[in-house]
Amino acid sequence: MAAVLADAPEWVLPMAYLIAAIFFIQGLRDMTHPRTAVRGNLISSGGMLLAVAITVLSFDLLSPLVLFAGLLVGGAIGLWLAVTVEMTEMPQLVGLFNGFGGGASAVVAGAELIDVIASDGAGALSAEVTLTAGIAGIIGAVTFSGSIVAAGKLHGAFFTSSIRYTGEHVVKLLVFGLALAGVAVLVVQPELAGEWPMAEWVPSYWFVVAAALLLGVLLVVPIGGADMPVVIALLNSYSGLAAATTGFVLDNSALIVAGTLVGASGMILTVIMCESMNRSLTNVLFGGFGEEPDDEEMEDVYEGNITETSPEEVEMLLDVAERVVIVPGYGMAVAQAQHAVAELAELLEEEGVDVEFGIHPVAGRMPGHMNVLLAEADVPYDKMRELEEVNPTFSQTDVVIVTGANDVVNPTANEDESSPIAGMPVLEVSDARSVIVNKRSLSTGFSGIPNPLFAKDNTSMLFGDAKETMQELVNQVKENR
Repeated sequence: MAAVLADAPEWVLPMAYLIAAIFFIQGLRDMTHPRTAVRGNLISSGGMLLAVAITVLSFDLLSPLVLFAGLLVGGAIGLWLAVTVEMTEMPQLVGLFNGFGGGASAVVAGAELIDVIASDGAGALSAEVTLTAGIAGIIGAVTFSGSIVAAGKLHGAFFTSSIRYTGEHVVKLLVFGLALAGVAVLVVQPELAGEWPMAEWVPSYWFVVAAALLLGVLLVVPIGGADMPVVIALLNSYSGLAAATTGFVLDNSALIVAGTLVGASGMILTVIMCESMNRSLTNVLFGGFGEEPDDEEMEDVYEGNITETSPEEVEMLLDVAERVVIVPGYGMAVAQAQHAVAELAELLEEEGVDVEFGIHPVAGRMPGHMNVLLAEADVPYDKMRELEEVNPTFSQTDVVIVTGANDVVNPTANEDESSPIAGMPVLEVSDARSVIVNKRSLSTGFSGIPNPLFAKDNTSMLFGDAKETMQELVNQVKENR
């Protein structure tokens, strides 16, 4: 197939890549706010479409039929995933996307080595190309296998519990050392690839990839499922770095820019999530978190101190309330209760009640999880308050309704310096006049510790599935208006 733009002026390709990079940057900028996130997603997608199209048209690649078939199949899979995957499963899907991106980078870097050997021989492999290809192979393969394990943990499919063993860090270092040794061989003596059996497959490179795949699994299996959102954000950064490194292998500026943006944004997101839990990245990766609670400790906190309530009693509280704050959590997401919660807020506002939503940065399974769910239920963006905004207002709030949240409202973070979540910024809902906590049970959150909020004098527990319970509360409000 002759390239359609083979005879185009030299400036066309770099100019198209520059425009695509501008689209990427503007798209990321827009995605920093819920109100412009959809537009940002479309702009970024447009930039990627431009980059792919100009690359296909500028180089002699595959036949138009094969390219069209690939786009058709990929687009159909993407559309199917967009329609069928629930918001509660979005972190797993993001993890898979990270993995596919990292895997693609590793394969493309290897394919470039194969292409150079096939056309010019192994001696034509420069140290710069082999080094960057080796780095891309390590990062890409670690991202692929690590992301698959992370997605499996979140989905409850495999490796659901932390797998720890004596000497695990030594094993990881040894495997990492093997991968680096493979890169060293590739860089120092690339001509060996022409002497080994199946030389066209660049054996030393695929040894690097195999070692890195094992390393990715070893890095993620010891980490608890509760920390997987942070791990997925980190792997997102890795996938960007792998793409950027592959861009250097291919001398492709669009890939370098796109990969760098993804790598930087993923790392920023990782830092934000760690700060929101008052934990270091090292602690997330190596510390372990969320162990099973001690039964005696649970009894000390809850025994004889839990006040249970009902939708009827909560409705009576709301009937005299002037200000209400609703705090959503992962339980709301699992139950798909956002529409019932939004309807409750609308009914209260019709009665002149001031209603807002308090959003914690790590409520749910990813930053912005609660914002997206509430926006899906048509809750206005100006009703969603971040932690720093809403915390000072709880003391002037009549009723707080916590639906499906746990650790993000746990006062232990401020009261017990020995607690696993000590120092973690939390929503200080206990300052309100009355607190209603809607949960299925008294089970712990990701930290694995009891929540003294549930036993406070101004807290009542509204047990039950979030969707069913919130709908019952909505019905009670309607009946008494």
